[in-house]
Order: sequence, then structure tokens, then C-alpha cells
Amino acid sequence: MTLASMKQQGCSIRAMARALGRPASTVSRELRRNVSTAGGYASVPAQSMRTARRQASRPMAKLDPRSVMWSVVQILLGWKWSPQQIAATLERVFPQEPERRVSHETIYTAIYAQPRGELRRQLIACLRQGHSTRLPRTRGQDRRGQIPEMVSIHVRPPEVEDRLLPGHWEGDLIKGAGNQSSVGVLVERTSRLVLLAKMDDATAASALAGFAAKLNSITAPMRQSLTYDQGREMSRHQALAAATGVKVYFCDPHSPWQRGTCENTNGLLRQYLPKGTDLSVHTQDALDAIADSLNNRPRATHNFHSPLEVFAAVLKKLDQPDSSIH
Repeated sequence: MTLASMKQQGCSIRAMARALGRPASTVSRELRRNVSTAGGYASVPAQSMRTARRQASRPMAKLDPRSVMWSVVQILLGWKWSPQQIAATLERVFPQEPERRVSHETIYTAIYAQPRGELRRQLIACLRQGHSTRLPRTRGQDRRGQIPEMVSIHVRPPEVEDRLLPGHWEGDLIKGAGNQSSVGVLVERTSRLVLLAKMDDATAASALAGFAAKLNSITAPMRQSLTYDQGREMSRHQALAAATGVKVYFCDPHSPWQRGTCENTNGLLRQYLPKGTDLSVHTQDALDAIADSLNNRPRATHNFHSPLEVFAAVLKKLDQPDSSIH
């Protein structure tokens, strides 16, 4: 307003610069860039022209709340996809269209830039939640009873460790509130395909029935071995081997890293089956839907193809129909 008033009074550029405490070149540039169509300089039109130039120089961000890209990202987050999975999939689907791709860091930034409120809470709830500190891998005295006729993981064929051949599984139980409910977890080591079995309880009888039903739903060539910890629910492992044809191997006590694939999968499943909740409320159909969601999520270890895609490719090589997956 001062500049416009002095301009109308016919003051020189240097006089206006001294009054405003600015270099004369700055005043000259302002007058030259923001002259109105009528040929004069007025503060309101000048501010409008400055705002328009500023907006034109800074296009809308890829994840602007009004953009289509942000809507797509929100949908995929709702599907339990991680920002890394979303970014890698967009890059794979649109390799020649950078405007339709976004990095995982940009997704994280957009989520945490949301103002406090329900939307921010919903978006953060979609992200993976991990422990703040690592649990110590201390080796204590094993107070559990010994499982009869156990076969150690140390005599397991080396091709199982190398993941060279498919059909080798890892298993575990994840527990609900107060250890009163549980769900059986089976993970194929090569494809990372997940199967979930509803358990009435954590007894050996329930584990035998649940794991046998799920393993027998898979074609026989894909049932080679099962690696498990020394939980008492696997005390009937010989009956499981007879019913399914799998060879059961047992990890050392207090050595969860010997079943690293299953441990990682348990962490992913906690997005769907949170700790401290009653797992008995989930039907087998609901558990199958959770497994299907996880099996269709892209995985970094598969170059962001899904476990189901990898498993189907293995079945194709075995000349088995994809319908072998139930």
C-alpha cells in the first residue's frame, strides 16, 4: 500500500526504496512485474498477480488431498499394503508414467502430515506396528516336557534351508487373550504362501486336526516337510506325518530365528489378529479371507509379486491346476 501511494505521488524509485528499506532493484522489479492492465500499480491487484505466479510455480503435490493418487494410496493402505508395497507396485504397473508413481517416503510423509483427527488415526492404524526394542534371545532352561521321537532341524535336508525346492513349510500357533484361544499358522518357505487353521484350543488333538486339514488341501508334491518349535501341541507329530505325508522337524529350544519365515508372518498377521483379543470369534471362512488378503499382497522378496502368484507359478511347473489351492 505504501509503494502504491508513493507511486501515485510521483516519487522516484530510489526514494521509494529508501522509505521501504529495500534495494532500488527490488522496488523496480516489483513495479515492473505487477503493473495492472490499466497501466498503474495498485496493492490489491499486485498481490493477486503475485499469488497466481506463486501457485503456478508450485504445482499440486502428487499426494495432495484432492488428487486421485491420494485416493488410490488410501484404498491400498486400507487393504493392509505397506507404503513400500504400494510404491513398488505403482512403479511396476506404470514404468513409463512417473506422474502416476510415488515413493514410499512420500506416502509416509503424507500420512504423518495429516492434521490430528480421525483420518490421521485411521491411516496410521494401517501401518505395520513393531516392537520398540528387540526381545533378548536368552537361552534359559527348557522346562517343557520332551516331545517323543523328535527329529532335529539339524538333520533337515540342506535344500530346505536354501529354499531351492518348494513344498517345505514352517508352522506355529498364535495365541489370543490370556492364551485362551489360538490360530494355527502354516507358511510355505519358497513362496511365503500362508494357510490359517481355526483351533478349538491349543491341544495336540486340535493341532493335529487343524494342520492336517490345511496341509491336505494342498497338492501332494507341495507337502514335503514341516518345521516347528518344541511346543507341546506338536506331540502328535507322527500322526500328522502319517495323515499328510510331511516330515516334521523340530527347532532348538528358544531359537525362533530357525523359523524366521513363520515369525515374520506372525508379525504381519497381528495386523488382522491383534494381540490381547479373542481369536475364537474368527470362523474358518474369516481366517481363509485373512490368508487370502495376505497372500495377495506384493512382497519385496518376490520382486513385489504376491505369494499366490509365486505359488501358482510353482504349481504350473508341476503341471498341477491352480485349483489345488483351497
